[in-house]
This record gives sequence, C-alpha cells and structure tokens, in this order.
Amino acid sequence: MPRRIAIRTTSRLAAFVLSAFAICLAGAPAAEAASVGGDGTPIPNFFDPNRRLDRPAPGSIGSIRFTTTDDFPPFSFSGPDGQPAGFNVDLARAICVELAVPCTIQVRPFDGLLDTVAAGRVDAAIAGIAISPASRAKIEFSDVYLRPAARFVARRGEAPAAISPEGLTGKTIAVVKGSAHEAYLAAFFPKAERTLFDKAADMEAALKAGKADLAFGDGGQLAFWLQSATAGGCCGFAGGPYLDPGFFGEGLAIALPPGRTDLRQAINWALDSLSDKGALAELYLRYFPVGYF
Repeated sequence: MPRRIAIRTTSRLAAFVLSAFAICLAGAPAAEAASVGGDGTPIPNFFDPNRRLDRPAPGSIGSIRFTTTDDFPPFSFSGPDGQPAGFNVDLARAICVELAVPCTIQVRPFDGLLDTVAAGRVDAAIAGIAISPASRAKIEFSDVYLRPAARFVARRGEAPAAISPEGLTGKTIAVVKGSAHEAYLAAFFPKAERTLFDKAADMEAALKAGKADLAFGDGGQLAFWLQSATAGGCCGFAGGPYLDPGFFGEGLAIALPPGRTDLRQAINWALDSLSDKGALAELYLRYFPVGYF
C-alpha cells in the first residue's frame, strides 16, 4: 500500500539523517530561497531561479489525465459544488493552462493509487504519494513543489528565549505519541520533557490549557489550528521551521508512470514557470494564510 506523505502527523518513525543536523537544529529557513508576502508571511520557494528548462515543443503533450483524492484538505477535497478543490487541484489546473493543454481531474481513493499510476491508467497523480525507494521503484516523480516543515508552538508571550537543545532543557513539549515528531525530539532535543498524546487535537488543547510549555508537530496542521476558533488566538509559532526528509518526508511531487520522461519534463517546466511568475506563491498564501515557514 502506498504511503501518503507526512503533511499530517503519521506513526512512522523515519530514519535519522545526520547530514541535515546543522540545518534542522538551527531552525534555518526550510527552502533554498524565500520571499515575503505583503503581510510579512514567508513564502517558500524550492526552485532554482537560475535554472533554465526547455519549454516543451507545441503538441508534444496532447492532454493530461490527472487524478487526486477528496480526503486530504487543504490539498484536495470536495468543494461546495461536489467538484474537486484544493491546493493540488488548483495547481494541476494551472499546470495545464501553462502548458496550453486540455486536462481532466478525476477523484480516486488513495489506496491503490500508486499501482494505478504505475500501470499507466492515469497520466499523473497529484495526491501526496510519498517519495521513497519503494515508490520510486514503481513510478517517477516531478520536482518537489512543497515540503513539510515541523514547528514549535507556544502560548503568546511565553515562548522560551532560545529554541535550541539547551534552551529547551527541562521544558515540557507536547507531541503526538509514535509520530516522526516525537522521534525528532528524542534525537535532537533529548533534554526536553516529552508529554505524549494520542491525537494532535489533544496535544493542542494541552498547550492552550498550560499543561505544556510548547507543542511540536506538522507546521501545516498547526497553522490551521492557530487560525481556528478552537485555538482562540492563544498561541503562535516559536522559532523557525525544521526540515529533515529522513523524519518528515521529501515533500509533495506529482507521481507519473514509468517511462513518461516527456511528461515529467513538461510538468517540471510548468512548475518552474509558475514559480517564476509568482503563481505558486499565490496558491500558498491562498491555502495557508497563516504560513508555516
């Protein structure tokens, strides 16, 4: 069964990646380059501005049959009219406009989607299929267009002065039990006290109630909680984003059947072009008004 990328908290304990230690520990920006929106929201950018890809020849791509799911908000869900909606859906449509080709977007269950792509029954899946050695053995992927980032959250006015292994010594950190975030804390913040919860909602409620000094989890998920009525403006991000593909996954990319080099190159060109034009930044701000970078 294919595994969905850990944009949401998962129970998989990922491998320890020493090469990312310095970047992750310092809370460095999670993208190679970033810009800032009009309201000061950092906007991630994972595309090299100096890279120049060849535009696909007219007619080289006839059409694209995209597939997605309807249970992965805000990336893909059923809109009020019952039609597919979300970040991924809008991105798929933008890619087709950029390439000037017709496309369809069909909703399918996530289970079995990897095999559907591998068999060529669709041209592309934009559904959060995790990039891994197992999935790469069956299918290909486009360039990554968005990465998950882990974040600390604290009550407003109560964030520790230093978000670092020493600075969090003895601090109580709420985290989901058995998650990659728990494993990350154990590896990099061993002097902090971990308080474990079965669900992210319980972790968030404990922080709001003052039963923990901080919470640590998926940045995207926490961003939605921070802007919710449930949070009630109690809390905010503390420190910077943490990226470690060994713990949190390589990121979101479009899954393609094997051998579709033409389509992969065309989609990569479209993604690069959309990034240059600011369209990816606009999508990010639309679906993540409280940015998690």
